[in-house]
Amino acid sequence: MELNADFSERVVVHSDQLEWNPSPMPGVDRRMLDRIGGEVARATTIVRYAPNSKFSAHTHTGGEEFIVLDGVFQDEHGDFPAGTYVRNPPTSEHTPGSDAGCTIFVKLWQFDMDDRNQFHKTMADELAAPVDGVATAMLHQDSRETVTYSHIDAGATYANSDAGGIELLVIDGSVDEGGDTLGKGAWLRVPEGQSVSAVAGPNGAKVWVKTGHLPHAKPPAV
Repeated sequence: MELNADFSERVVVHSDQLEWNPSPMPGVDRRMLDRIGGEVARATTIVRYAPNSKFSAHTHTGGEEFIVLDGVFQDEHGDFPAGTYVRNPPTSEHTPGSDAGCTIFVKLWQFDMDDRNQFHKTMADELAAPVDGVATAMLHQDSRETVTYSHIDAGATYANSDAGGIELLVIDGSVDEGGDTLGKGAWLRVPEGQSVSAVAGPNGAKVWVKTGHLPHAKPPAV
């Protein structure tokens, strides 16, 4: 399966307008944003766990990165409430689920295969002092990519011209970018060589951003 697999194109997906599709595990549904591959795939997805649902134990051969958007995600490493950023690198194992239900934004098979840095962070706790109405947290940085989280005041501009492509998820509020109004749940991906200039709406915005990673995009090594 290929979905939004041309990384030379600008892509906008309003995820809240997509239908939920069942995963192979009962009680776990998903909205696919981009994908290369079948059930084993380089994928970016919104995943919803119904209360008392879980996946069986598994190894993340290609790594897993996710944000908890609502509810509480759980595995043997702990309980992760909304606002948590988690990186489970290649070779990591867990049994994910949720007693009360949760929704996560998750990226699979997008790691450096030598990365073994497993951690989680409460994103808001990492925020630096605002500059021109934008407060930013550095969540992760390596030679391949930079991952940040920002609070943008109403009317303020979030600008990013990092090399290697830019990906942005609106977690709350709204932004106007490139002629598109992106509300809560909207996902933007711009190709290498393009920049982002996003103006926050009347209630401000909270956004997760990854840059530098698109030149490394490829199907999973299955």
